[in-house]
Amino acid sequence: MKQIVLLGSTGSIGNSVLDIVTKCPEQFSILGLAARRSDEKLEAQIRMFRPQCVALADSDAAQRLRARIDDPAIHILDGPNGVTDVATHPESDLVISAIVGGAGLVPTLAAIRAGRQVALANKEPMVMAGQLMQEEARRQGMSIFPIDSEHSAIFQSLVGHRREDISRIILTASGGPFWDCSQDVMERATPEQALQHPNWEMGSKITIDSATLMNKGLEVIEAHWLFECPPAQLDVVIHRESVVHSLVEYCDGSVIAQLGLPDMRTPISYAMNYPERVPLDLPRLELWKFGTLTFEQPDHGRFPCLKLAYESLERGGTCPAILNGANEVAVDAFLNHGLPFGDIACVIDHTLQCASIQPLVSLEDALEADRWARDTTSAFIHSVAS
Repeated sequence: MKQIVLLGSTGSIGNSVLDIVTKCPEQFSILGLAARRSDEKLEAQIRMFRPQCVALADSDAAQRLRARIDDPAIHILDGPNGVTDVATHPESDLVISAIVGGAGLVPTLAAIRAGRQVALANKEPMVMAGQLMQEEARRQGMSIFPIDSEHSAIFQSLVGHRREDISRIILTASGGPFWDCSQDVMERATPEQALQHPNWEMGSKITIDSATLMNKGLEVIEAHWLFECPPAQLDVVIHRESVVHSLVEYCDGSVIAQLGLPDMRTPISYAMNYPERVPLDLPRLELWKFGTLTFEQPDHGRFPCLKLAYESLERGGTCPAILNGANEVAVDAFLNHGLPFGDIACVIDHTLQCASIQPLVSLEDALEADRWARDTTSAFIHSVAS
């Protein structure tokens, strides 16, 4: 039986992981859980799965949880150090990292350094410090299992093939809710409109990233590090149906893809059970019902965030960490009605233009770049608003 540590247990990915655990009690048990501040949701998970240890990054939320969970067998930790302690639990067989945003970097890298096998659902740690993550994974003699549907599709399409035979990796994107809208409608979009993703049910931050196509840009950076693929060999194609999750083209012209209905439990289960597959009671893909699958080139003019991500990857060093930090602040401002949707890319671009890009040698380099990006972006948004 695999002992699972789940970071980000109260989010959409976390809920899908726990759904699989519930349906496969002979194969998995929950050893540890961690979340940001959702103490009531975490309490319900504790009572259902009885983990040995849990952590809340928010210390006040952890204190509320301690007042309601009177069980000496369950250790309740708090703060970033508490989350890291759960992530590095020595008895875990698999750490599933699903913490939203850059907050997942420190505990995920700590888990790898501790020799824990990691399955990665949040792309931001690899965006901010992919070089460090992969160097540490190689030092520990392990691979990082991808959970993002696109990276899982690439991972599956690479099985049995030589990396040197890869010609291109093609990531698919749904295009989000505004692909068919006019520029004017998109620029004036409200958070409520931007959160209406056509195919996937996700958290608010990643849904907005999907609407701007920044999510796909971050996935390009993640794919670069996960699969050691040069930026010039990483392409994006808009695929509105979200049936083809990504493709790998080989030097002989063959293209291998992974298809399926949009349900995150499929890539999650693959990472949890690798190299085996287990039956899942999910709706099956009936291609005849779709009739036609469509593909379009991305429009960098209407969706400049994708271009900014490619440029950040080319600049290298701390630039992707700065991109990610600026994006998180801009998205948060938009969700709180403090920034128009059409200005998200402009704000990120301003921060990148102000940045002094440094080599990425240590975790501290990535964290300092992230701090600078957040402070600079916040100050710029405040100055524009006032």
